[in-house]
Amino acid sequence: MKNTLTLKQQAVELKTNEPRLRNLDLAQRLGISEAEFLSLYAGEHVTLLEGDWKELLPKLNGMGYVMALTRNEHCVHERKGVYDNLEFYGGPHNMGVAVNPDIDLRFFMNEWKYGMAVEMDRGKMGILYSFQFFNKKGEAVHKVFSTPDSNLEVYHALVKEYQSNDQTPLSDVDHSPYEIKTPLSDEEIDVEGFQEAWKNLKDTHDFFGMLRKFNVTRTQGLRLAPEGFTHKIDNEAVVRTLETAAQREVSIMCFLHSRGCVQIHTGEVKNLKFFGDWYNVMDPKFNLHLNMPGIKETWVVKKPTDDGIVTSIELFDENGELIVYFFGARKPGIPELESWREIVASVEESVPA
Repeated sequence: MKNTLTLKQQAVELKTNEPRLRNLDLAQRLGISEAEFLSLYAGEHVTLLEGDWKELLPKLNGMGYVMALTRNEHCVHERKGVYDNLEFYGGPHNMGVAVNPDIDLRFFMNEWKYGMAVEMDRGKMGILYSFQFFNKKGEAVHKVFSTPDSNLEVYHALVKEYQSNDQTPLSDVDHSPYEIKTPLSDEEIDVEGFQEAWKNLKDTHDFFGMLRKFNVTRTQGLRLAPEGFTHKIDNEAVVRTLETAAQREVSIMCFLHSRGCVQIHTGEVKNLKFFGDWYNVMDPKFNLHLNMPGIKETWVVKKPTDDGIVTSIELFDENGELIVYFFGARKPGIPELESWREIVASVEESVPA
Protein backbone atom coordinates (compact mmCIF):
# COMPACT_ATOMS: atom_id res chain seq x y z
CA MET A 1 0.00 0.00 0.00
CA LYS A 2 1.13 3.56 -0.67
CA ASN A 3 2.41 5.87 2.04
CA THR A 4 -0.27 6.34 4.72
CA LEU A 5 0.11 10.12 4.95
CA THR A 6 -0.07 10.55 1.18
CA LEU A 7 -3.22 8.43 0.94
CA LYS A 8 -4.94 10.37 3.72
CA GLN A 9 -4.07 13.67 2.07
CA GLN A 10 -5.45 12.44 -1.24
CA ALA A 11 -8.61 11.25 0.54
CA VAL A 12 -9.13 14.70 2.06
CA GLU A 13 -8.81 16.32 -1.37
CA LEU A 14 -11.28 13.88 -2.91
CA LYS A 15 -13.77 14.35 -0.09
CA THR A 16 -13.46 18.14 -0.30
CA ASN A 17 -14.16 18.14 -4.04
CA GLU A 18 -16.84 15.41 -3.90
CA PRO A 19 -18.36 15.35 -0.40
CA ARG A 20 -20.89 12.64 -1.32
CA LEU A 21 -18.20 10.01 -1.88
CA ARG A 22 -18.55 7.01 0.44
CA ASN A 23 -15.63 5.13 1.96
CA LEU A 24 -15.82 2.48 -0.76
CA ASP A 25 -15.76 5.16 -3.47
CA LEU A 26 -12.77 6.86 -1.85
CA ALA A 27 -10.91 3.56 -1.58
CA GLN A 28 -11.51 2.77 -5.24
CA ARG A 29 -10.32 6.24 -6.30
CA LEU A 30 -7.15 5.71 -4.24
CA GLY A 31 -6.56 2.28 -5.75
CA ILE A 32 -6.86 0.37 -2.47
CA SER A 33 -9.45 -1.84 -0.82
CA GLU A 34 -12.12 -0.54 1.54
CA ALA A 35 -10.50 -2.35 4.47
CA GLU A 36 -7.13 -0.77 3.70
CA PHE A 37 -8.75 2.65 3.43
CA LEU A 38 -10.44 2.37 6.82
CA SER A 39 -7.26 1.03 8.43
CA LEU A 40 -5.52 4.32 7.54
CA TYR A 41 -7.52 5.81 10.41
CA ALA A 42 -6.72 3.15 13.01
CA GLY A 43 -6.24 4.87 16.35
CA GLU A 44 -8.55 7.70 15.28
CA HIS A 45 -12.17 6.81 14.46
CA VAL A 46 -11.29 3.22 13.50
CA THR A 47 -10.25 0.41 15.82
CA LEU A 48 -8.75 -2.74 14.34
CA LEU A 49 -10.14 -5.88 15.94
CA GLU A 50 -8.88 -9.42 16.34
CA GLY A 51 -10.35 -12.65 17.64
CA ASP A 52 -12.94 -15.22 16.67
CA TRP A 53 -15.77 -13.53 14.77
CA LYS A 54 -18.00 -16.52 15.56
CA GLU A 55 -17.68 -15.54 19.22
CA LEU A 56 -18.16 -11.82 18.60
CA LEU A 57 -21.27 -11.98 16.41
CA PRO A 58 -23.62 -13.56 19.00
CA LYS A 59 -22.58 -10.87 21.49
CA LEU A 60 -24.12 -8.23 19.20
CA ASN A 61 -27.44 -9.35 20.64
CA GLY A 62 -26.56 -7.23 23.68
CA MET A 63 -26.66 -4.09 21.53
CA GLY A 64 -30.37 -4.62 21.00
CA TYR A 65 -31.88 -2.89 17.96
CA VAL A 66 -29.28 -2.52 15.18
CA MET A 67 -29.05 -2.31 11.40
CA ALA A 68 -27.44 -5.17 9.46
CA LEU A 69 -25.95 -4.31 6.07
CA THR A 70 -24.75 -6.64 3.35
CA ARG A 71 -23.81 -5.43 -0.11
CA ASN A 72 -22.24 -6.40 -3.39
CA GLU A 73 -21.06 -4.25 -6.26
CA HIS A 74 -24.53 -3.33 -7.50
CA CYS A 75 -26.88 -3.63 -4.53
CA VAL A 76 -27.07 -2.75 -0.81
CA HIS A 77 -29.41 -4.59 1.59
CA GLU A 78 -30.14 -2.99 4.99
CA ARG A 79 -32.36 -4.58 7.64
CA LYS A 80 -33.07 -3.34 11.17
CA GLY A 81 -33.74 -5.69 14.06
CA VAL A 82 -32.06 -7.68 16.81
CA TYR A 83 -29.13 -10.08 16.29
CA ASP A 84 -30.42 -13.35 17.73
CA ASN A 85 -30.53 -17.13 17.26
CA LEU A 86 -27.04 -17.43 15.80
CA GLU A 87 -25.77 -20.94 15.20
CA PHE A 88 -22.49 -22.04 13.61
CA TYR A 89 -21.70 -25.43 12.15
CA GLY A 90 -18.47 -27.38 12.06
CA GLY A 91 -16.88 -28.75 8.93
CA PRO A 92 -14.86 -27.36 6.05
CA HIS A 93 -17.52 -24.89 4.89
CA ASN A 94 -17.53 -23.08 8.27
CA MET A 95 -21.10 -21.87 7.89
CA GLY A 96 -23.60 -20.31 10.25
CA VAL A 97 -27.10 -18.86 10.37
CA ALA A 98 -29.12 -16.22 12.18
CA VAL A 99 -32.78 -17.03 11.63
CA ASN A 100 -35.14 -14.30 12.78
CA PRO A 101 -38.16 -12.42 11.40
CA ASP A 102 -35.95 -9.34 11.02
CA ILE A 103 -32.19 -10.10 11.03
CA ASP A 104 -32.04 -13.19 8.79
CA LEU A 105 -28.53 -14.15 7.70
CA ARG A 106 -26.40 -17.00 6.32
CA PHE A 107 -22.70 -16.80 7.18
CA PHE A 108 -19.77 -18.25 5.21
CA MET A 109 -17.07 -17.68 7.77
CA ASN A 110 -14.13 -18.92 5.68
CA GLU A 111 -14.44 -15.60 3.84
CA TRP A 112 -14.20 -13.43 6.97
CA LYS A 113 -10.72 -12.13 7.80
CA TYR A 114 -10.59 -8.51 9.03
CA GLY A 115 -12.82 -6.84 11.59
CA MET A 116 -13.03 -3.17 12.55
CA ALA A 117 -15.03 -0.90 14.80
CA VAL A 118 -15.79 2.30 12.90
CA GLU A 119 -17.25 5.56 14.21
CA MET A 120 -18.80 7.93 11.67
CA ASP A 121 -19.40 11.57 12.66
CA ARG A 122 -22.63 12.72 11.02
CA GLY A 123 -22.62 16.24 12.45
CA LYS A 124 -25.98 17.17 13.99
CA MET A 125 -27.13 13.56 13.60
CA GLY A 126 -24.43 12.41 16.02
CA ILE A 127 -22.01 9.50 15.89
CA LEU A 128 -22.88 6.28 14.06
CA TYR A 129 -21.12 3.24 15.53
CA SER A 130 -20.45 0.08 13.55
CA PHE A 131 -18.71 -3.25 13.31
CA GLN A 132 -17.42 -3.93 9.79
CA PHE A 133 -16.01 -7.19 8.47
CA PHE A 134 -13.93 -7.84 5.34
CA ASN A 135 -12.50 -10.76 3.38
CA LYS A 136 -8.82 -11.35 2.63
CA LYS A 137 -9.03 -8.99 -0.35
CA GLY A 138 -10.34 -6.17 1.83
CA GLU A 139 -13.88 -6.36 0.46
CA ALA A 140 -16.77 -5.88 2.87
CA VAL A 141 -18.70 -9.06 3.65
CA HIS A 142 -21.02 -7.70 6.37
CA LYS A 143 -21.55 -4.63 8.57
CA VAL A 144 -23.60 -3.90 11.67
CA PHE A 145 -24.56 -0.32 12.60
CA SER A 146 -25.99 1.22 15.72
CA THR A 147 -29.43 2.83 15.79
CA PRO A 148 -30.77 5.41 18.26
CA ASP A 149 -32.17 2.45 20.22
CA SER A 150 -28.89 0.50 20.44
CA ASN A 151 -27.10 -0.17 23.72
CA LEU A 152 -23.80 1.63 23.17
CA GLU A 153 -22.32 0.46 26.45
CA VAL A 154 -22.30 -3.05 25.01
CA TYR A 155 -20.80 -1.73 21.78
CA HIS A 156 -17.89 -0.03 23.53
CA ALA A 157 -17.30 -3.04 25.78
CA LEU A 158 -17.06 -5.32 22.73
CA VAL A 159 -14.65 -2.94 21.00
CA LYS A 160 -12.44 -3.00 24.09
CA GLU A 161 -12.68 -6.80 24.35
CA TYR A 162 -11.70 -7.45 20.73
CA GLN A 163 -9.31 -4.53 20.15
CA SER A 164 -6.11 -5.65 18.43
CA ASN A 165 -2.74 -4.83 19.95
CA ASP A 166 -1.60 -3.81 16.47
CA GLN A 167 -3.29 -0.59 15.31
CA THR A 168 -1.15 0.00 12.21
CA PRO A 169 -2.69 0.13 8.71
CA LEU A 170 -3.23 -3.22 7.04
CA SER A 171 -0.29 -4.50 5.02
CA ASP A 172 -1.28 -8.09 4.18
CA VAL A 173 -4.37 -7.62 2.01
CA ASP A 174 -4.45 -10.07 -0.90
CA HIS A 175 -4.47 -8.09 -4.15
CA SER A 176 -4.33 -11.06 -6.49
CA PRO A 177 -7.30 -11.30 -8.89
CA TYR A 178 -10.05 -13.80 -8.25
CA GLU A 179 -9.60 -17.07 -10.06
CA ILE A 180 -12.00 -17.14 -12.98
CA LYS A 181 -12.81 -20.65 -14.11
CA THR A 182 -13.47 -21.12 -17.79
CA PRO A 183 -16.99 -22.52 -18.02
CA LEU A 184 -17.70 -25.65 -19.98
CA SER A 185 -19.31 -25.16 -23.35
CA ASP A 186 -22.94 -26.22 -23.67
CA GLU A 187 -21.76 -29.17 -25.76
CA GLU A 188 -19.60 -30.47 -22.90
CA ILE A 189 -22.49 -30.53 -20.44
CA ASP A 190 -24.84 -33.44 -19.82
CA VAL A 191 -27.86 -31.31 -20.66
CA GLU A 192 -30.31 -34.19 -20.54
CA GLY A 193 -29.09 -35.24 -17.10
CA PHE A 194 -29.10 -31.64 -15.92
CA GLN A 195 -32.67 -31.07 -17.04
CA GLU A 196 -33.82 -34.30 -15.43
CA ALA A 197 -32.14 -33.32 -12.15
CA TRP A 198 -33.87 -29.92 -12.32
CA LYS A 199 -37.28 -31.53 -12.76
CA ASN A 200 -36.62 -33.75 -9.74
CA LEU A 201 -35.53 -31.01 -7.31
CA LYS A 202 -37.09 -31.37 -3.85
CA ASP A 203 -35.83 -28.17 -2.18
CA THR A 204 -34.62 -24.80 -3.46
CA HIS A 205 -31.43 -25.27 -1.43
CA ASP A 206 -30.54 -28.24 -3.67
CA PHE A 207 -30.27 -25.95 -6.68
CA PHE A 208 -26.70 -24.81 -5.95
CA GLY A 209 -25.52 -28.39 -5.52
CA MET A 210 -27.12 -29.35 -8.82
CA LEU A 211 -25.22 -26.60 -10.64
CA ARG A 212 -21.95 -27.80 -9.08
CA LYS A 213 -22.68 -31.44 -9.91
CA PHE A 214 -23.09 -30.70 -13.61
CA ASN A 215 -20.36 -28.00 -13.63
CA VAL A 216 -22.79 -25.40 -14.93
CA THR A 217 -22.65 -21.66 -14.23
CA ARG A 218 -25.86 -20.13 -12.94
CA THR A 219 -26.80 -18.13 -16.04
CA GLN A 220 -25.75 -21.03 -18.25
CA GLY A 221 -28.02 -23.26 -16.20
CA LEU A 222 -30.91 -20.87 -16.74
CA ARG A 223 -30.36 -21.10 -20.50
CA LEU A 224 -30.18 -24.92 -20.42
CA ALA A 225 -33.11 -25.41 -18.04
CA PRO A 226 -36.03 -27.67 -18.96
CA GLU A 227 -38.59 -25.92 -21.12
CA GLY A 228 -40.99 -23.80 -19.12
CA PHE A 229 -38.79 -23.51 -16.02
CA THR A 230 -36.97 -20.28 -16.92
CA HIS A 231 -37.78 -17.16 -18.88
CA LYS A 232 -35.46 -14.24 -19.60
CA ILE A 233 -37.25 -10.90 -19.16
CA ASP A 234 -36.37 -7.21 -19.40
CA ASN A 235 -34.15 -5.58 -16.79
CA GLU A 236 -36.81 -3.07 -15.72
CA ALA A 237 -38.98 -5.96 -14.55
CA VAL A 238 -37.68 -5.62 -10.99
CA VAL A 239 -39.29 -2.17 -10.76
CA ARG A 240 -42.67 -3.51 -11.90
CA THR A 241 -42.31 -6.46 -9.54
CA LEU A 242 -41.72 -4.36 -6.44
CA GLU A 243 -44.30 -1.74 -7.37
CA THR A 244 -46.95 -4.41 -7.95
CA ALA A 245 -46.05 -6.16 -4.70
CA ALA A 246 -46.38 -2.83 -2.88
CA GLN A 247 -49.72 -2.01 -4.50
CA ARG A 248 -51.16 -5.47 -3.75
CA GLU A 249 -49.59 -5.65 -0.26
CA VAL A 250 -47.90 -8.97 -1.02
CA SER A 251 -45.04 -10.02 1.25
CA ILE A 252 -41.84 -10.90 -0.56
CA MET A 253 -38.43 -12.35 0.26
CA CYS A 254 -35.36 -10.44 -0.92
CA PHE A 255 -31.98 -12.23 -0.89
CA LEU A 256 -28.61 -10.53 -1.39
CA HIS A 257 -25.17 -12.19 -1.40
CA SER A 258 -21.80 -10.76 -0.57
CA ARG A 259 -18.87 -13.16 -0.83
CA GLY A 260 -19.24 -14.05 2.85
CA CYS A 261 -22.86 -13.47 3.81
CA VAL A 262 -26.43 -13.80 2.57
CA GLN A 263 -28.93 -11.30 3.98
CA ILE A 264 -32.68 -11.87 3.67
CA HIS A 265 -35.68 -9.59 4.10
CA THR A 266 -39.17 -11.04 4.45
CA GLY A 267 -42.17 -8.75 4.43
CA GLU A 268 -44.02 -6.12 2.46
CA VAL A 269 -42.34 -3.21 0.69
CA LYS A 270 -43.96 0.22 0.62
CA ASN A 271 -41.84 3.27 -0.14
CA LEU A 272 -40.19 2.86 -3.56
CA LYS A 273 -38.12 5.64 -5.14
CA PHE A 274 -35.58 6.33 -7.85
CA PHE A 275 -32.53 8.44 -6.97
CA GLY A 276 -30.52 8.82 -10.16
CA ASP A 277 -29.56 5.36 -11.41
CA TRP A 278 -30.47 3.74 -8.10
CA TYR A 279 -33.86 2.17 -7.41
CA ASN A 280 -34.62 2.11 -3.71
CA VAL A 281 -36.85 0.59 -1.07
CA MET A 282 -36.96 3.17 1.75
CA ASP A 283 -39.06 1.54 4.46
CA PRO A 284 -38.54 2.05 8.22
CA LYS A 285 -37.01 -1.39 8.82
CA PHE A 286 -35.83 -2.36 5.33
CA ASN A 287 -33.82 -0.43 2.75
CA LEU A 288 -32.64 -1.73 -0.61
CA HIS A 289 -30.47 0.26 -3.02
CA LEU A 290 -30.20 -1.25 -6.50
CA ASN A 291 -27.94 0.14 -9.24
CA MET A 292 -30.11 -0.33 -12.33
CA PRO A 293 -27.31 0.03 -14.96
CA GLY A 294 -25.51 -2.86 -13.25
CA ILE A 295 -28.28 -5.28 -14.23
CA LYS A 296 -27.42 -7.14 -17.43
CA GLU A 297 -29.83 -10.11 -17.25
CA THR A 298 -33.12 -10.78 -15.45
CA TRP A 299 -34.75 -14.21 -15.28
CA VAL A 300 -37.91 -15.77 -13.98
CA VAL A 301 -36.84 -19.10 -12.48
CA LYS A 302 -39.08 -21.97 -11.38
CA LYS A 303 -37.78 -24.73 -9.11
CA PRO A 304 -39.73 -27.84 -8.09
CA THR A 305 -39.93 -28.56 -4.35
CA ASP A 306 -41.88 -30.93 -2.10
CA ASP A 307 -44.23 -27.97 -1.57
CA GLY A 308 -44.77 -27.35 -5.29
CA ILE A 309 -43.13 -24.95 -7.72
CA VAL A 310 -41.23 -22.03 -6.19
CA THR A 311 -40.74 -18.98 -8.42
CA SER A 312 -38.01 -16.38 -8.23
CA ILE A 313 -36.97 -13.27 -10.14
CA GLU A 314 -33.18 -13.17 -10.35
CA LEU A 315 -30.88 -10.31 -11.43
CA PHE A 316 -27.33 -10.76 -12.78
CA ASP A 317 -24.43 -8.47 -13.67
CA GLU A 318 -22.25 -8.50 -16.77
CA ASN A 319 -20.05 -11.25 -15.28
CA GLY A 320 -23.01 -13.53 -14.60
CA GLU A 321 -22.78 -12.83 -10.86
CA LEU A 322 -26.04 -12.83 -8.93
CA ILE A 323 -26.95 -9.32 -7.76
CA VAL A 324 -30.21 -9.88 -5.87
CA TYR A 325 -33.22 -12.16 -6.14
CA PHE A 326 -36.83 -12.21 -5.00
CA PHE A 327 -39.44 -14.79 -3.96
CA GLY A 328 -42.89 -14.61 -2.51
CA ALA A 329 -42.79 -14.90 1.28
CA ARG A 330 -42.91 -18.55 2.32
CA LYS A 331 -41.54 -21.12 4.74
CA PRO A 332 -40.71 -24.81 4.21
CA GLY A 333 -43.87 -26.90 4.23
CA ILE A 334 -46.00 -24.04 2.89
CA PRO A 335 -46.85 -23.70 -0.82
CA GLU A 336 -45.88 -20.55 -2.70
CA LEU A 337 -48.21 -17.58 -2.43
CA GLU A 338 -50.64 -17.54 -5.34
CA SER A 339 -50.54 -13.74 -5.13
CA TRP A 340 -46.78 -13.85 -5.85
CA ARG A 341 -47.33 -16.09 -8.89
CA GLU A 342 -49.88 -13.61 -10.16
CA ILE A 343 -47.37 -10.77 -9.76
CA VAL A 344 -44.71 -12.68 -11.71
CA ALA A 345 -47.20 -13.50 -14.46
CA SER A 346 -48.27 -9.87 -14.74
CA VAL A 347 -44.63 -8.71 -14.87
CA GLU A 348 -43.84 -11.19 -17.65
CA GLU A 349 -46.83 -10.00 -19.67
CA SER A 350 -46.20 -6.26 -19.23
CA VAL A 351 -42.88 -6.01 -21.09
CA PRO A 352 -42.29 -2.38 -22.18
CA ALA A 353 -42.56 -1.65 -25.89
